[in-house]
Amino acid sequence: MKIAILGTAHPLRGGLAAFNERLAYQLQQQGHTVTIWSFSLQYPGFLFPGKTQYTDEPAPEGLDIRTAVNSVNPLNWLNTGSSMNKERYDLVIVKYWLPFMGPAFGTILRRAKKNGNTKVLCIVDNIIPHEQRPGDKQFTQYFIGAVDAFVTMSKDVLKDVRTFTDKPAAFSPHPIYDSYNEVVSKDEACAKLGLDPAKRYMLFFGFIREYKGLDLLLQAMADTRMQQAGIELIAAGEYYNKDVEALNNELIAKHNLQSRVHLRTDFIPNSEVRYYFSAADLVVQPYKHATQSGITQIAFHFEKPMVVTNVGGLAEVVPDGKVGYVAEPNPTAIADAVLKFFEGGAIPDLQENILAEKRKYSWDTFTEVMMKSLSPALSRGEGGGK
Repeated sequence: MKIAILGTAHPLRGGLAAFNERLAYQLQQQGHTVTIWSFSLQYPGFLFPGKTQYTDEPAPEGLDIRTAVNSVNPLNWLNTGSSMNKERYDLVIVKYWLPFMGPAFGTILRRAKKNGNTKVLCIVDNIIPHEQRPGDKQFTQYFIGAVDAFVTMSKDVLKDVRTFTDKPAAFSPHPIYDSYNEVVSKDEACAKLGLDPAKRYMLFFGFIREYKGLDLLLQAMADTRMQQAGIELIAAGEYYNKDVEALNNELIAKHNLQSRVHLRTDFIPNSEVRYYFSAADLVVQPYKHATQSGITQIAFHFEKPMVVTNVGGLAEVVPDGKVGYVAEPNPTAIADAVLKFFEGGAIPDLQENILAEKRKYSWDTFTEVMMKSLSPALSRGEGGGK
């Protein structure tokens, strides 16, 4: 098929770009022709909480990426949609993660579908955002009107989609992020990061936002049992909120954690991701609420055990007692799970279990579910867009 992916890609950075680029490679390997229509402006500066939206890393090879979409310019939406319409794509794939994108994507897709040939598949990260704002529901409803079928990466999100629409929708777990090079030895990773390979490290990785619960993990670190066990924390990722940063810094100072918490709060380039996961003995996701997490799939790529909280879809892909532990989202429960892991021997066949789970999350499986979810719309010959 002739396929367009509408969404974030190089030179923009982060998990959305990584996902879209990896999906494009997968579809190309299956024989499809793929073009990514990315942003000339993804977020206005005042709406973007990080330091920069752009990466200094080289563009991915072998991908057709067009810098086209301005998220706040309605004239651009019409022009971009008309350009996509002329291409007569068989399929447009779009990720949806934030209602702010609803007006732009909804308008572009309506224009793109006016040829009567193009169908639209949405991969839903969140249909209800983590941080809600006025207008969210209306923006999302407008966007949904242009979509033919949906794929969600957690069962909770599938339920949320069903509150908006009865269009075809399917669940398929987030596939493995396997584009971060291979694991290195703990000695090499610690040398790169200036850490001691003889120590026990757990890793919190990714953008630091309130709902991701780093504060819960810092309070767990204050548990005297954690100190006695010699467990240290690497917190690697960029802050998205100054109040959250201030709160976490207060916790570190209050509990005298400075020597046991290693903060790396700049954006981590793709080329350096492997060092953080290779240095860690355990990956911890202490989220307060969640849908799914790409961090889980990076951990599977590097074959690392995990502790996750029992929120959203995290426990769906981290079976308790097989590849790590599921804890309630509070400091004591998180500390209990971490300590249980570091006691050793609590999970028989841990590495074999991780490898078995990892095999479930292939890109072939994910794209197969994608195409099956779209088949009812294809069989009905639906086009246009309302």
